[in-house]
Amino acid sequence: MKRTIIDTANMELTEKVVSIKRVTKVVKGGRNMRFTALVVVGDGNGHVGAGLGKATEIPEAIRKGKEDAIKNLVSVALDENNSVTHDNYGKFGSATVLLKKAPEGTGIIAGGPARNVCELAGIKNIRTKSLGSNNKQNVVLATIAGLAGLKDPAEVAKMRGKSVEELMA
Repeated sequence: MKRTIIDTANMELTEKVVSIKRVTKVVKGGRNMRFTALVVVGDGNGHVGAGLGKATEIPEAIRKGKEDAIKNLVSVALDENNSVTHDNYGKFGSATVLLKKAPEGTGIIAGGPARNVCELAGIKNIRTKSLGSNNKQNVVLATIAGLAGLKDPAEVAKMRGKSVEELMA
């Protein structure tokens, strides 16, 4: 899949820290403690990304995670009632996330890591189910992979040489 670079200069990005872990490296002189922060950023209007930051202090790890997330932004195809355009699976590692289209008034029905991604992407109505691994990092990345794989009906109609009305019938 071709990656498109998203210009973040005029976006107001909000961030959410999904998890902070203390990691240890055992060396000759003892143990080196560091912190790992998984951060999700989004503009609430169809753009979302996730990043991982590692540092000796928590605020520094969060800052690095935010910078990494901004580099990994993806666009999400949304329909008229702020849901996904069609049902889709997202897969990363052993984590699989099912993303289901939902009617107006459903809200976000999702577990913790997937909920953070959906909220920051600007999705208001969706049903998700995490299948397989429940590792937070893999679930976040699987959700983003699923959202990035969504196709806009106009884009599909153009590829097939049909109108959007013909596809929906």
